[in-house]
Amino acid sequence: MRKLKIIEHISLDGVIQVSGEDGNFPYGDWTAPYRTPAGRDAMLAAHGESFDLVLGRRTYDAWSAFWPQAPSSPFADRLNAATKFIATHRPESLQWGPFEDLGPDIVDGIRRIKSQDGPDLILSGSSTLTSTLLEHVLADEVLLIVYPALLGTGKRFFADGTPARRFELVSSQSMPSGIILSAYQVAGPLKTE
Repeated sequence: MRKLKIIEHISLDGVIQVSGEDGNFPYGDWTAPYRTPAGRDAMLAAHGESFDLVLGRRTYDAWSAFWPQAPSSPFADRLNAATKFIATHRPESLQWGPFEDLGPDIVDGIRRIKSQDGPDLILSGSSTLTSTLLEHVLADEVLLIVYPALLGTGKRFFADGTPARRFELVSSQSMPSGIILSAYQVAGPLKTE
């Protein structure tokens, strides 16, 4: 059975939005000043040698406009080779492959691909899917790449109404630029006592 890991770049106040998603977002790619070779290496290790992707349609569209034309690199090559499992109502318009539509029931689609043989699955971006994955206990791990920045506005990692959950810290690593990578295992419903 495949594992599914959520990987998100996130500000201290929970914003994951970057340029290209919304013409009203004022900060562009606010993560760029923090990129370092050490951070790149940590991200490569977090993704692993081989993986497949679970993407919402907006993230798929944004990535498909960039990654197929990106210069060859270990990260670009791995993203381009990965099978992309897409939550979409317009599967006929998908072009960046290999790809597969998750089908009309996203939860069933993700359960199906998790039960198949293959590399582990990674969801990045696609904030709308995050709440669904956690609600239906489909995510096995969450890796937050936390940047030392407050944005005050933008799309948040967890949408209002996301079910309360508990997480256990698996590992934590700091980068020279101030980024902290924290990996959490989903541990179940929130306990209050």
